Amino acid sequence: MAGLATVDFVMNVTEMPDSAEKYRAEGAACMGGGGGANAAVAIARLGGDARLIAKIGDDQIGDMIMADLKAEYVNTSLIHRSVGGKSSFSSVLIDASGERQIVNFRGAELDATIESSAVPPCDAILTDNRDPVLTRAMLALADERNIPGVVDAEHPVDMENLTQASHIAFSAQGLTGLTGSNDFAEGLAVIAAQSSAWICVTDGANGVTYMQANTIHHIPAFRIKAVDTLGAGDVWHGAFALGLAEGRETRSAIKFANAAAALKCQKPGGRIGYPDRAMTEQFLTTLGEKL
Repeated sequence: MAGLATVDFVMNVTEMPDSAEKYRAEGAACMGGGGGANAAVAIARLGGDARLIAKIGDDQIGDMIMADLKAEYVNTSLIHRSVGGKSSFSSVLIDASGERQIVNFRGAELDATIESSAVPPCDAILTDNRDPVLTRAMLALADERNIPGVVDAEHPVDMENLTQASHIAFSAQGLTGLTGSNDFAEGLAVIAAQSSAWICVTDGANGVTYMQANTIHHIPAFRIKAVDTLGAGDVWHGAFALGLAEGRETRSAIKFANAAAALKCQKPGGRIGYPDRAMTEQFLTTLGEKL
Protein backbone atom coordinates (compact mmCIF):
# COMPACT_ATOMS: atom_id res chain seq x y z
CA MET A 1 0.00 0.00 0.00
CA ALA A 2 1.31 3.44 -0.91
CA GLY A 3 -0.28 6.69 0.18
CA LEU A 4 -1.12 9.17 2.87
CA ALA A 5 -0.53 8.56 6.59
CA THR A 6 -1.87 11.02 9.15
CA VAL A 7 -3.09 11.50 12.67
CA ASP A 8 -6.82 12.26 12.95
CA PHE A 9 -8.20 14.49 15.70
CA VAL A 10 -11.84 13.40 15.78
CA MET A 11 -14.74 15.30 17.31
CA ASN A 12 -18.28 13.94 17.62
CA VAL A 13 -20.91 16.66 17.16
CA THR A 14 -24.69 16.62 17.06
CA GLU A 15 -24.71 18.34 13.68
CA MET A 16 -22.14 19.91 11.39
CA PRO A 17 -21.23 23.53 12.26
CA ASP A 18 -22.62 26.12 9.85
CA SER A 19 -21.32 29.39 11.27
CA ALA A 20 -18.14 30.94 12.68
CA GLU A 21 -18.65 30.39 16.40
CA LYS A 22 -17.68 27.95 19.16
CA TYR A 23 -19.18 24.45 19.32
CA ARG A 24 -18.92 21.72 21.94
CA ALA A 25 -18.04 18.14 21.02
CA GLU A 26 -20.02 15.27 22.55
CA GLY A 27 -16.97 13.03 22.31
CA ALA A 28 -13.41 13.09 20.98
CA ALA A 29 -10.51 10.83 20.05
CA CYS A 30 -7.04 10.99 18.56
CA MET A 31 -6.09 8.16 16.19
CA GLY A 32 -4.09 7.20 13.15
CA GLY A 33 -5.63 8.04 9.78
CA GLY A 34 -4.92 8.78 6.13
CA GLY A 35 -6.15 6.79 3.16
CA GLY A 36 -2.98 4.80 2.63
CA ALA A 37 -2.41 4.02 6.29
CA ASN A 38 -6.08 3.18 6.88
CA ALA A 39 -6.11 0.74 3.96
CA ALA A 40 -2.93 -0.90 5.24
CA VAL A 41 -4.46 -1.34 8.70
CA ALA A 42 -7.63 -2.77 7.15
CA ILE A 43 -5.56 -5.30 5.17
CA ALA A 44 -3.66 -6.33 8.28
CA ARG A 45 -6.88 -6.72 10.28
CA LEU A 46 -8.29 -8.90 7.49
CA GLY A 47 -5.31 -11.23 7.64
CA GLY A 48 -3.16 -9.78 4.86
CA ASP A 49 0.54 -8.97 4.97
CA ALA A 50 0.42 -5.16 4.78
CA ARG A 51 3.43 -2.98 4.00
CA LEU A 52 2.98 0.80 3.83
CA ILE A 53 4.97 3.19 1.65
CA ALA A 54 4.50 6.75 2.88
CA LYS A 55 6.27 10.04 3.58
CA ILE A 56 6.11 11.58 7.05
CA GLY A 57 8.20 13.96 9.13
CA ASP A 58 10.45 13.34 12.10
CA ASP A 59 8.09 15.32 14.33
CA GLN A 60 5.74 14.31 17.15
CA ILE A 61 2.90 13.63 14.72
CA GLY A 62 5.22 11.28 12.82
CA ASP A 63 6.02 9.44 16.06
CA MET A 64 2.31 8.94 16.66
CA ILE A 65 1.75 7.66 13.10
CA MET A 66 4.56 5.10 13.42
CA ALA A 67 3.48 3.87 16.85
CA ASP A 68 -0.11 3.33 15.73
CA LEU A 69 0.88 1.43 12.56
CA LYS A 70 3.27 -0.83 14.43
CA ALA A 71 0.54 -1.60 16.98
CA GLU A 72 -1.64 -2.72 14.06
CA TYR A 73 1.12 -5.02 12.69
CA VAL A 74 1.64 -2.97 9.53
CA ASN A 75 5.19 -3.24 8.15
CA THR A 76 6.64 0.29 8.29
CA SER A 77 10.10 -0.39 6.83
CA LEU A 78 9.37 1.60 3.65
CA ILE A 79 8.04 4.71 5.43
CA HIS A 80 10.45 7.61 4.91
CA ARG A 81 10.80 10.20 7.67
CA SER A 82 12.10 13.52 6.36
CA VAL A 83 14.40 15.43 8.72
CA GLY A 84 12.63 18.67 9.59
CA GLY A 85 9.50 17.55 7.77
CA LYS A 86 5.99 18.23 9.02
CA SER A 87 3.71 15.19 9.08
CA SER A 88 0.13 15.23 7.89
CA PHE A 89 -2.81 15.50 10.29
CA SER A 90 -6.56 16.04 10.04
CA SER A 91 -9.41 17.63 11.94
CA VAL A 92 -12.45 15.36 11.63
CA LEU A 93 -16.04 16.12 12.62
CA ILE A 94 -18.58 13.27 12.81
CA ASP A 95 -22.27 14.12 13.20
CA ALA A 96 -25.08 12.13 14.80
CA SER A 97 -25.89 10.32 11.54
CA GLY A 98 -22.33 9.04 11.19
CA GLU A 99 -21.34 11.34 8.33
CA ARG A 100 -17.94 13.04 8.51
CA GLN A 101 -16.28 16.27 7.48
CA ILE A 102 -12.48 16.39 7.16
CA VAL A 103 -9.96 19.23 7.00
CA ASN A 104 -6.52 17.84 6.19
CA PHE A 105 -3.05 19.36 6.39
CA ARG A 106 -1.12 17.30 3.83
CA GLY A 107 2.28 17.86 5.44
CA ALA A 108 5.28 19.94 4.37
CA GLU A 109 8.93 19.43 3.38
CA LEU A 110 8.28 15.75 2.66
CA ASP A 111 10.17 15.60 -0.59
CA ALA A 112 11.94 12.25 -0.37
CA THR A 113 11.67 9.84 -3.29
CA ILE A 114 10.65 6.26 -2.54
CA GLU A 115 12.66 3.82 -4.64
CA SER A 116 10.31 1.21 -6.11
CA SER A 117 13.21 -1.23 -6.31
CA ALA A 118 13.07 -1.45 -2.50
CA VAL A 119 9.56 -2.94 -2.60
CA PRO A 120 9.75 -6.70 -1.93
CA PRO A 121 7.68 -9.29 -3.85
CA CYS A 122 3.94 -8.90 -3.29
CA ASP A 123 0.62 -10.02 -4.79
CA ALA A 124 -0.97 -6.59 -5.38
CA ILE A 125 -0.19 -2.89 -5.02
CA LEU A 126 -2.76 -0.37 -3.85
CA THR A 127 -2.04 3.33 -4.12
CA ASP A 128 -3.98 6.54 -3.68
CA ASN A 129 -3.62 9.43 -6.15
CA ARG A 130 -2.48 12.16 -3.73
CA ASP A 131 1.21 12.02 -4.68
CA PRO A 132 1.50 11.85 -8.50
CA VAL A 133 5.16 10.75 -8.51
CA LEU A 134 4.53 7.96 -6.01
CA THR A 135 1.31 6.90 -7.76
CA ARG A 136 3.02 6.56 -11.13
CA ALA A 137 5.98 4.69 -9.66
CA MET A 138 3.82 2.17 -7.83
CA LEU A 139 1.57 1.49 -10.82
CA ALA A 140 4.60 1.05 -13.08
CA LEU A 141 6.00 -1.45 -10.59
CA ALA A 142 2.73 -3.41 -10.48
CA ASP A 143 2.61 -3.45 -14.27
CA GLU A 144 6.22 -4.64 -14.46
CA ARG A 145 5.49 -7.46 -12.00
CA ASN A 146 2.17 -8.34 -13.69
CA ILE A 147 0.18 -8.01 -10.48
CA PRO A 148 -2.94 -5.91 -9.78
CA GLY A 149 -2.17 -2.19 -9.58
CA VAL A 150 -5.20 -0.66 -7.83
CA VAL A 151 -5.87 3.07 -7.48
CA ASP A 152 -8.07 4.75 -4.89
CA ALA A 153 -9.06 7.63 -7.19
CA GLU A 154 -10.37 10.57 -5.19
CA HIS A 155 -11.01 14.08 -6.49
CA PRO A 156 -9.06 15.63 -8.13
CA VAL A 157 -8.00 12.90 -10.55
CA ASP A 158 -5.41 13.24 -13.34
CA MET A 159 -5.73 10.27 -15.72
CA GLU A 160 -2.16 10.79 -16.93
CA ASN A 161 -0.98 9.44 -13.57
CA LEU A 162 -3.10 6.30 -13.88
CA THR A 163 -2.13 4.99 -17.31
CA GLN A 164 -0.57 1.79 -15.93
CA ALA A 165 -3.33 0.95 -13.45
CA SER A 166 -5.06 -2.40 -13.80
CA HIS A 167 -7.98 -1.38 -11.55
CA ILE A 168 -9.27 2.15 -10.84
CA ALA A 169 -11.84 2.63 -8.06
CA PHE A 170 -13.25 6.15 -8.22
CA SER A 171 -15.07 7.91 -5.44
CA ALA A 172 -18.33 9.46 -6.63
CA GLN A 173 -16.77 12.93 -6.38
CA GLY A 174 -13.65 11.72 -8.16
CA LEU A 175 -15.57 10.37 -11.15
CA THR A 176 -17.95 13.33 -11.39
CA GLY A 177 -15.16 15.86 -11.00
CA LEU A 178 -13.15 14.24 -13.77
CA THR A 179 -15.93 13.62 -16.30
CA GLY A 180 -18.40 16.38 -15.46
CA SER A 181 -21.25 13.85 -15.33
CA ASN A 182 -23.38 12.84 -12.35
CA ASP A 183 -24.51 9.77 -14.28
CA PHE A 184 -22.15 6.98 -13.24
CA ALA A 185 -22.77 4.87 -16.35
CA GLU A 186 -21.98 7.85 -18.55
CA GLY A 187 -18.92 8.76 -16.49
CA LEU A 188 -17.53 5.23 -16.56
CA ALA A 189 -18.03 5.10 -20.33
CA VAL A 190 -15.97 8.29 -20.67
CA ILE A 191 -13.16 6.73 -18.64
CA ALA A 192 -13.36 3.42 -20.53
CA ALA A 193 -12.65 5.33 -23.73
CA GLN A 194 -9.40 6.57 -22.17
CA SER A 195 -8.21 3.58 -20.18
CA SER A 196 -7.97 -0.20 -20.53
CA ALA A 197 -8.18 -0.61 -16.74
CA TRP A 198 -11.11 -2.24 -14.96
CA ILE A 199 -13.09 0.68 -13.53
CA CYS A 200 -15.70 1.24 -10.84
CA VAL A 201 -17.19 4.00 -8.71
CA THR A 202 -17.98 3.58 -5.01
CA ASP A 203 -20.90 5.57 -3.60
CA GLY A 204 -21.24 4.69 0.07
CA ALA A 205 -24.70 3.42 0.97
CA ASN A 206 -25.62 3.36 -2.73
CA GLY A 207 -23.15 0.59 -3.48
CA VAL A 208 -20.67 0.06 -6.30
CA THR A 209 -21.17 0.55 -10.03
CA TYR A 210 -18.59 -0.97 -12.37
CA MET A 211 -17.95 -1.51 -16.06
CA GLN A 212 -16.81 -4.83 -17.42
CA ALA A 213 -16.75 -5.87 -21.09
CA ASN A 214 -18.43 -2.54 -21.95
CA THR A 215 -21.40 -3.44 -19.74
CA ILE A 216 -22.48 -1.57 -16.61
CA HIS A 217 -23.07 -3.64 -13.46
CA HIS A 218 -24.14 -2.64 -9.96
CA ILE A 219 -23.68 -4.28 -6.57
CA PRO A 220 -25.73 -2.71 -3.76
CA ALA A 221 -24.28 -1.94 -0.36
CA PHE A 222 -25.43 -3.91 2.65
CA ARG A 223 -28.35 -2.27 4.45
CA ILE A 224 -27.04 -1.19 7.84
CA LYS A 225 -27.42 1.62 10.36
CA ALA A 226 -24.22 3.65 10.05
CA VAL A 227 -22.84 5.29 13.19
CA ASP A 228 -19.38 6.27 11.90
CA THR A 229 -18.30 6.36 8.24
CA LEU A 230 -14.77 7.64 8.95
CA GLY A 231 -12.33 5.44 7.04
CA ALA A 232 -15.02 3.25 5.45
CA GLY A 233 -13.82 4.03 1.94
CA ASP A 234 -10.25 3.22 2.90
CA VAL A 235 -11.37 -0.09 4.40
CA TRP A 236 -13.22 -0.81 1.14
CA HIS A 237 -10.12 -0.19 -0.98
CA GLY A 238 -7.90 -2.24 1.30
CA ALA A 239 -10.31 -5.18 1.32
CA PHE A 240 -10.82 -4.96 -2.45
CA ALA A 241 -7.07 -5.01 -3.14
CA LEU A 242 -6.62 -7.89 -0.69
CA GLY A 243 -9.38 -9.81 -2.45
CA LEU A 244 -7.64 -9.38 -5.80
CA ALA A 245 -4.30 -10.37 -4.27
CA GLU A 246 -5.92 -13.57 -3.02
CA GLY A 247 -7.22 -14.37 -6.50
CA ARG A 248 -10.86 -13.36 -6.13
CA GLU A 249 -12.79 -12.30 -9.23
CA THR A 250 -13.73 -8.61 -9.19
CA ARG A 251 -17.39 -9.21 -8.26
CA SER A 252 -16.36 -11.39 -5.31
CA ALA A 253 -13.74 -8.83 -4.26
CA ILE A 254 -16.40 -6.08 -4.33
CA LYS A 255 -18.73 -8.08 -2.09
CA PHE A 256 -15.86 -8.79 0.32
CA ALA A 257 -14.98 -5.09 0.39
CA ASN A 258 -18.63 -4.06 0.83
CA ALA A 259 -18.90 -6.37 3.83
CA ALA A 260 -15.74 -5.03 5.49
CA ALA A 261 -16.83 -1.42 4.96
CA ALA A 262 -20.35 -2.10 6.24
CA LEU A 263 -19.00 -3.65 9.43
CA LYS A 264 -16.72 -0.67 9.97
CA CYS A 265 -19.64 1.78 9.61
CA GLN A 266 -21.55 0.05 12.40
CA LYS A 267 -18.90 0.83 15.02
CA PRO A 268 -17.65 4.22 16.23
CA GLY A 269 -14.04 5.14 16.79
CA GLY A 270 -12.33 5.15 13.41
CA ARG A 271 -9.87 2.25 13.22
CA ILE A 272 -11.29 0.72 16.38
CA GLY A 273 -14.22 -0.40 14.24
CA TYR A 274 -12.20 -2.07 11.48
CA PRO A 275 -13.30 -5.72 11.21
CA ASP A 276 -11.14 -8.81 11.24
CA ARG A 277 -11.34 -11.69 8.77
CA ALA A 278 -13.62 -13.90 10.84
CA MET A 279 -16.17 -11.11 11.34
CA THR A 280 -16.17 -10.27 7.63
CA GLU A 281 -16.53 -13.85 6.44
CA GLN A 282 -19.35 -14.45 8.93
CA PHE A 283 -21.11 -11.31 7.74
CA LEU A 284 -20.82 -12.49 4.13
CA THR A 285 -22.09 -15.95 5.02
CA THR A 286 -25.11 -14.48 6.77
CA LEU A 287 -26.01 -11.69 4.34
CA GLY A 288 -24.00 -12.27 1.17
CA GLU A 289 -26.59 -14.46 -0.50
CA LYS A 290 -28.98 -11.49 -0.60
CA LEU A 291 -26.81 -9.71 -3.17
